[in-house]
Amino acid sequence: MEKRDWEKDTPWDGLHEECGVFGMYDFDGNDVTSTIYYGLFALQHRGQESCGIAVSQTDGPKGKVSAHKDMGLVNEVFTQDVLESLKGDIGVGHVRYSTAGASTRENSQPLVLNYVKGTLGLAHNGNLINANELREELEYTGAIFQTTIDSEVIAYHIARERLKSKTVEEAVKRAAQKIKGAYSLVVMSPRKLIGARDPFGFKPLCIGKRDNAYILSSESCAFDTLGAEYIRDVFPGEVVTITPEQGIVSDTSMCLPKGKEARCIFEYIYFARPDSQIDGVSVYKSRIRAGRFLAIDSPVEADLVVGVPESGNAAALGYAMESGIPYGKAFVKNGYVGRTFIKPKQKHRESSVNIKLNVLKEAVDGKRVIMIDDSIVRGTTSDRIVRMLREAGAKEVHVRVSAPPFLWPCYFGTDIPERKQLIAYNRTVEEIRDMIGADSLGYLEIPRLEEMVEGLSICKGCFTGTYPMKPPKRDIRGDFER
Repeated sequence: MEKRDWEKDTPWDGLHEECGVFGMYDFDGNDVTSTIYYGLFALQHRGQESCGIAVSQTDGPKGKVSAHKDMGLVNEVFTQDVLESLKGDIGVGHVRYSTAGASTRENSQPLVLNYVKGTLGLAHNGNLINANELREELEYTGAIFQTTIDSEVIAYHIARERLKSKTVEEAVKRAAQKIKGAYSLVVMSPRKLIGARDPFGFKPLCIGKRDNAYILSSESCAFDTLGAEYIRDVFPGEVVTITPEQGIVSDTSMCLPKGKEARCIFEYIYFARPDSQIDGVSVYKSRIRAGRFLAIDSPVEADLVVGVPESGNAAALGYAMESGIPYGKAFVKNGYVGRTFIKPKQKHRESSVNIKLNVLKEAVDGKRVIMIDDSIVRGTTSDRIVRMLREAGAKEVHVRVSAPPFLWPCYFGTDIPERKQLIAYNRTVEEIRDMIGADSLGYLEIPRLEEMVEGLSICKGCFTGTYPMKPPKRDIRGDFER
C-alpha cells in the first residue's frame, strides 16, 4: 500500500477534493458525449489530475461501451477526434484528484467492467474506510485488481451482487450496504443510469433535466452551464434509478435520520463552486455568512477587506458587509495555474505562490488590510501571502480564516496532511499568528458551522476529532497516526 508523500505531492498549502462525477441518459437517443464533456468542464475544479468518459448506445449491441480516459485536464484529454469516436445516449464522466491510489492513468475513471451480466461503467467520488478489508476479501476469492483505488472495490462488489440480484439497482444497493465511508456514485448499465449517495451524505450529488434527458452531477453549477434544469439533490442514503419507462425511481431505505447526516463542511467552505447549491443551501450565501460571522466574532479596525481567490472572496465580501469596511481586490490570480506543475527542487516551493498570485500594490499600499482565506493547512502559503502584502506596502495585515483550525485528519476524501504537518497541531492561535507574520489572526468558531449552512447536519471531524463513524487504523493510503 502506498502512502502519500505530502511534501512532494502537494503543490499548495491548501486542500484538495478527490473528484467530480457526472452522468447522463438521453431518452430520445441523442448522443450525450459532448454534453458530458462540457459537464466535466464545469466540474474541473474538483479534480485536475485525470478525467474520462464512458458511453454506450442503449439500442445497440448490449454491453458495448466506448471509453477514453487519461492524465490531464478535460480539454487536453478530449480532442475533437477522441470526442467523435465516442457515441452513446447514456454515459458517465469523471474528473479526479487522487487522495487514495497513485496518480496514474490506470487509476483514472470511469471504471468499465465486463462481467457475466453485461457491463458496468462507474464513477466514484469519496473515500472508503473499509476498502482494505473488502479488497483483501475479494483477492482471496480470486479477484485480480487493475488499479489501486477503492472505486474498483465498489465496482467488483456491484458486479458480484448483480449475479444474485434481480436488477442492477438492487445490486448497487446491496454493495452500498457493504461499503463504509464517503461515496457518491454514478453507475451506467446497458439500459439504466443509477446514482447513489452514502447515508451520511458526505459528498454531494444532484439530479438535473434537459429536454428529454436526465443528468446526475456532483454539483448543480454544471446544469447552468448546460442549460439544464436543477430538479433536486440525491438524498443522503438514496439510490435513484433513471429509465425511459419509469423516469426517476427512488429507494430511500438506507437513509438515516436527518440529525445523523454528516455532509463535508468543506464543500461549502472551499470545494464547491460558489454558483452551486448543495442540499438546498447556496454555497455562495454560506460563504457570505462565514465572513459575517468572522466580522462579528473577530472584529478589527482596518481600511480594506480582501479575499484570497477564489474561495476567500465571498467570505471577504461578507466580512465587509457586516463590518462596513470597504471590500476590495488585492490579488491577481494566474488563471492558467490550476494543477501541479513541475518544480525542479523542493526548495522552490515558495515560488509556487508567486506564480499563482500577484499583489496589486496600488490597492494595499499604506493600508491596514484584513485578508480572508478559506483555511490554513501547513501555513507555508499564508506566510508567503502575508509577506507579499507587506512588501506591496500594506501597513498592517490581519488574517481571518473562514474555517476553524485543522487539528485532525480526514478519512472521507479530503486531502488533509498528517497531524504533525498541520500548523494548528500543538500550537495556539497566537503562535500560528507569529509563524505566518500577521498582526492578528482569527478563525471561524466551530458553533458557527451549522449556522453557516442553515442548520444542516455536517461532519466536523477535522476540527474536533469526533467523526460520524469510527475511523480506520489504516486504509489504502497506509497506516494512520492518531
